[in-house]
Amino acid sequence: MAKDLAIVLNNGSINSAVVTAMAAQRFRPIMVFVDTSADPGGRRRAAFEHQVAHFKPYREYAVPMAYATTPAPSAAAVVDPRLGTSLGPQMLELLPMIAVAVRLAVQHQAAAVYCGSRFGGAADELAQLTEYFQIWNELVQLPCGQTELEILTPLLELEPWQVVDVGFQVAAPLDRTWSCVENTADPCWICRGCKGREAAFQQAGKADPLRSTRKT
Repeated sequence: MAKDLAIVLNNGSINSAVVTAMAAQRFRPIMVFVDTSADPGGRRRAAFEHQVAHFKPYREYAVPMAYATTPAPSAAAVVDPRLGTSLGPQMLELLPMIAVAVRLAVQHQAAAVYCGSRFGGAADELAQLTEYFQIWNELVQLPCGQTELEILTPLLELEPWQVVDVGFQVAAPLDRTWSCVENTADPCWICRGCKGREAAFQQAGKADPLRSTRKT
């Protein structure tokens, strides 16, 4: 097992930048962009490339996986009664990405897989979601024989503003991230992604470097 390498799932988001910066404190990252868009490329891919230029990883991969996009949950979606929420679509979308990351970890003999998933929420939800990731770890370590490989989710229990705060602490390149739901040259600042981003920076008491960059 290569103790100095870690696979990092990165989709160009704030979470991705922060978790990559955290991984880079301990390991040489191998950055992996799983493209679930039917239209390859776009702003998230560009943000990933900007982050690659910043972190200068050991390796980088872009994996096309449009089929992994999960449709909006229907009334028939499986709901975990312990959580009162539909986790099925989220878990189904994440599973193939974890599988790709684990396969690359085995190929490179990496010590860890970093995932920037963030759920926040109530204690019961966090307990269940932590249990799910622990099950994935056990599947990788026991049946797959990768006893030293870990799937790490350091942002899992954080709120968006806390992720921003951690991002500043670890010097994550937040100006090289993309939150907008639109695939345009500049953020629209009115969609749910942009509004959520703005609220997170405001709650963290930090200036958004992406806004500062766009104003100059």
